[in-house]
Amino acid sequence: MKKQRLVVAGSGSTYTMGMMMSLIEEKERFPLKEVVFYDIDEQRQERNAKATQILFQEQYPELESFSYTTNKEEAFKEADFVFVQIRTGGLAMREQDEQIALKHGVVGQETCGPGGMAYGLRSIRDMIQLVYDIRQYAPEAWILNYTNPAAIVADALKREFPHDYRLLNICDMPIAIMISYAKILDVDVWDLVPEYFGLNHFGWFTKIYDKEGNDHTERLKQLIIETGFTPEDTEIANDVSWQKTFEQARQMLIDFPEFLPNTYLQYYLYPEDMVEKEDPNHTRARQVIEGRQKRVHDTCDQMIEKGTAKGADLHVDIHGVFMIKAAASLAYNSGQRFIVIVENNGVITNLPDDAMVEVPCLLTSQGAKPLVVGEIPTFYKGLIEGQLAYEKLVVESYFENNKQKLIQALTLNRTVVNVKKAKAIVEDLIVANKGYWPNYE
Repeated sequence: MKKQRLVVAGSGSTYTMGMMMSLIEEKERFPLKEVVFYDIDEQRQERNAKATQILFQEQYPELESFSYTTNKEEAFKEADFVFVQIRTGGLAMREQDEQIALKHGVVGQETCGPGGMAYGLRSIRDMIQLVYDIRQYAPEAWILNYTNPAAIVADALKREFPHDYRLLNICDMPIAIMISYAKILDVDVWDLVPEYFGLNHFGWFTKIYDKEGNDHTERLKQLIIETGFTPEDTEIANDVSWQKTFEQARQMLIDFPEFLPNTYLQYYLYPEDMVEKEDPNHTRARQVIEGRQKRVHDTCDQMIEKGTAKGADLHVDIHGVFMIKAAASLAYNSGQRFIVIVENNGVITNLPDDAMVEVPCLLTSQGAKPLVVGEIPTFYKGLIEGQLAYEKLVVESYFENNKQKLIQALTLNRTVVNVKKAKAIVEDLIVANKGYWPNYE
């Protein structure tokens, strides 16, 4: 089994240490000869890198090389895989996005509504450049992109790199939800076989089977409604915000019992309720800054000071395990089934072929092979078409430098649906994102 050269782009992320623990957990299935960190933020990267060096010395001694750099050629040359998790503008810009939306009485969230639009427009430019950089030095590398908002980023990358089958956009939210399903059903999450359709952060599970073909869907729905629904992944299980999110998913199932919803649908189906729950002075970004970011930074600092990872608050998380298992399936042509983002091309028969949909796929050495979903019901088709139009307008706005399309996008988005608000929010976001967005006139 070939050992891989892995590059983590955006290695200053607060998710990096969990991913490193996941690499150790999965080292038999995805063996590595070299890990390289790449980030433009040298300080954030260095903290994670020094802690990772200690971690690997103690728990991954067979790894031949670990390094970190801000030099593109040094990072990407001869890479086999690049895991991408960048955040243009950092958490400070995320907080600003959320506050601007809430000021206008609409959902403040990083991937949904105005916040998702703002973040998406910031991400597109840097992601396109990053892919060009990777392809200059590693034309055959697999690029697994986690960068949010994944739907907008995936659409933009497909336009810029239409034939690059080694560029795959993925999201761990479906598998994070499935961990909770597995807990309820008292099974291993990797023994579950889901059927699913939608867009990123905008989809539904239609069936949950096990590997023997037994259908657990109706029993699972009943148990969620009767006993509740809670997050189980180590990264979010104790997070109050995520606990409330999973509670709301139970309500979505009660209101629309046909399919099991992605948790992010709460922002589109109950936008007023979501706004009422938010504090503009303590948005989700601020909670992450004071919560996960502080915890990860403190843990790394303690490891560096002590010179050991023993006793450190580090955990394997689904964010890393999902990406690594997907990478292993691509690297070794095992054709395992994962929910990922691909061009529709008839997979959902009553949606446009050029839609970037999130569906079950078999991951092979020739890329993602989507499984046919077929026709979806009118209610879900209608919701998806509105969201898809919003996403496409945002991407078109970027490539065409067209401000009017941003206003159209937010007018369509279910978190806004108001022309006056859409225009005011766009104006505020243009000012806040100067230097990150196109220069809209």
